[in-house]
Amino acid sequence: MNPSPEPIEHHLAGRRVRPTGERLIEVTSPHDGSSLGTVVPAGAGWVDEAVTAATRAFTIWSRTPVKDRAQVLFHFKHLLESRIDEVAALASLENGKTPAEAEAGIRKGLEVVEYATSLPQLMPGEILEVSPGVDCHSRRYPLGVVTGITPFNFPAMVPMWMFPLALGCGNTFIHKPSEQVPLTALLLADLLKEAGLPDGAFNVVQGDRATVEALLDHPGIAAAAFVGSTAVARQVRARGEAAGKRTLALGGAKNHLVVLPDADPEVTAKNVVASAFGCAGQRCMAAAVLLAVKGSEAILDRIEEETRRIRVGTGMGAIISARARDRIIGYIDDAAGAGLRIRVDGRGARVDGKPAGYYVGPTLLDEVPADHPAACDEIFGPVLTIVRVDSLEEALAIENRSPYGNAASLYTGNGAAAALFEERAHAGMIGINIGVPVPREPFSFGGWNQSRFGVGDITGRDAIAFWTRTKKVTTKWVASASRNWMS
Repeated sequence: MNPSPEPIEHHLAGRRVRPTGERLIEVTSPHDGSSLGTVVPAGAGWVDEAVTAATRAFTIWSRTPVKDRAQVLFHFKHLLESRIDEVAALASLENGKTPAEAEAGIRKGLEVVEYATSLPQLMPGEILEVSPGVDCHSRRYPLGVVTGITPFNFPAMVPMWMFPLALGCGNTFIHKPSEQVPLTALLLADLLKEAGLPDGAFNVVQGDRATVEALLDHPGIAAAAFVGSTAVARQVRARGEAAGKRTLALGGAKNHLVVLPDADPEVTAKNVVASAFGCAGQRCMAAAVLLAVKGSEAILDRIEEETRRIRVGTGMGAIISARARDRIIGYIDDAAGAGLRIRVDGRGARVDGKPAGYYVGPTLLDEVPADHPAACDEIFGPVLTIVRVDSLEEALAIENRSPYGNAASLYTGNGAAAALFEERAHAGMIGINIGVPVPREPFSFGGWNQSRFGVGDITGRDAIAFWTRTKKVTTKWVASASRNWMS
């Protein structure tokens, strides 16, 4: 599969539309640097067309009973499952991850689609007789036209954190994928149309920061969800709220894994390595810092052995761009210049037949000071930083000083230690002997601190609340002899 290197379309009002404009962004495959086409960033005019199409569709879609909306999502789920190899191949091509990783991300996204098909059971409001002859009831209503702005690292999964529940709740949706991975979004739009979604209910606008700003500023958009870096998440929330939008923006992370000496060496090593180097470390739930409590040297040796087994190009994919690759290598260079111990060095990684690909091998830094940039900054690549500590208390102190708060994990066989860690770690998602503690639906995804800006989580019941507003109604039809303050 190799798309033509031409302008990549928008998807508006149920059809693909060839963009026009002078500014071009080349899209390349991280695997080999080959051109996949060009993105012509949507300006205010294209965004306005998308809003117009979505507004027109909202009149129909919002009045469609929730049971019928769920049937469209059922059909979409079936279509996506039947073509999962095709979608995974496209996501791998433009993102650089292995096909197996791409498929795993799609299957995680499908969990949210499946949850959204349960909206007929989740959406009903409440009713209560609050006084003789007086009832109160509530109903959820969609917000209107909403938008989702998604990152490069999961071209299918992160959008599916957003649009199934937003659409299921009766909203119409405008998706702005990362300009680095514009193709998977179009295929998802095609599948939604085939599933029976009305034209205009799901639109895709390609673009960069200017497109995001046009979406956030548009008065016809009621809400915006975002996933990306912390710096941009903070800006998105501020700009969206300044424009009167309901906004939820998920940011970056620097996740800590704590290893106690009593942890199982085999299980811990395999799990830590999978967490740190899966998706080439380009995920907000990746292990970034390993806090090794005194006495766990044998486990660290086993982690090094597992790290050296990874083969770049087959067991681990590419980095999204040459710029990102060079940034990651810069952190390893700095560590080497500071005299830190590099147990496994991923610099100079090459894949046969792909000399122009963007690759960094798995890298293990050891004996790193807790305040070193490699232990504090979000590197967003296949670099695991080991910080030595004397106790679980010291590890918790380091974890809780982090400005982020996505995930934190502990490896141990001690239930009391696990309970202490679960209670004391300042993160929204906690793992015990699990390195990527992404909750399964209906448990919702979302971090704390500077890993999230806004209220609530992006999936689960919190997402239903985010994509809807509630109307409360009090009625009295039968006169009652009983008198009270409501009479």
